Amino acid sequence: MSSYQAQSTNTPTTLKRHAVAAFAGGAVIGSLGGLIGLGGAEFRLPLLIGLFGFGPLEAVILNKAMSLVVVASALPFRTASVPMARVLEHWSEILTLLSGSIAGAWFGAGWATRLKSHTLYRVIAVLLVGIAGVLLWGHDTGVGHQSWLNGWLLTTVGMLAGVGIGVVAALLGVAGGELLIPTIVLLFGADLKLAGSLSLAVSLPTMITSFTRYSLDQSFVVIRTQHRFLLVMAAGSLAGTYIGGRLLGAVPTVILLPLLAAILVISAVKIWRHA
Repeated sequence: MSSYQAQSTNTPTTLKRHAVAAFAGGAVIGSLGGLIGLGGAEFRLPLLIGLFGFGPLEAVILNKAMSLVVVASALPFRTASVPMARVLEHWSEILTLLSGSIAGAWFGAGWATRLKSHTLYRVIAVLLVGIAGVLLWGHDTGVGHQSWLNGWLLTTVGMLAGVGIGVVAALLGVAGGELLIPTIVLLFGADLKLAGSLSLAVSLPTMITSFTRYSLDQSFVVIRTQHRFLLVMAAGSLAGTYIGGRLLGAVPTVILLPLLAAILVISAVKIWRHA
């Protein structure tokens, strides 16, 4: 039983306090993600483990559930700036990445359920450091450009990239946008705004796949036992993502990205020691 589960059986005042903490935590994390155009799940996971005391697999499953809510809401919200018709024009790119990411998501989720908690903590810590690196060196990919690959080579590289992204997204319970967006820009030459929408179109089926795989494991019971916590924090995440999106560009990227990368590295160190 996680420390949050133990605490949540206390008085109504304590329950209310934890609900406020869950909403506020979700809002802060969502805002951080929204500032750089992401859902913030990579920052939410350390919070679930460090502050609320969930075990690694429980935290990943809860994070995945909240990521699903955020992504499912974000895709229609973006249609005002990127119409769905324009997204569907790039169905071949979406299918190329999906053909790999769905397989990767199923494998990654299955792998996570078989890992010992000690090992999963270590895997999560290493992946968080990797995400920090992507934020520093892979997020500022600029505007669209001509793809440097074509034909079967582009398809093969896209599928392999999808597999890797699906595995990482499943293991961390994230949507994978921090990896998908630079991949789409670099491989397919999409501009950053279009890449964000294509990323969501790939993320949603990929997350549903890993979520379905997690539902076969006994740890999935955390969704039922912590449904109120899940809903409250998801609501906070949605509110925070909206606020962060409205403030997009308010903080210079040259300051924001290193700060967020540092947060991920510090979180990774704490999770590694937690193992």
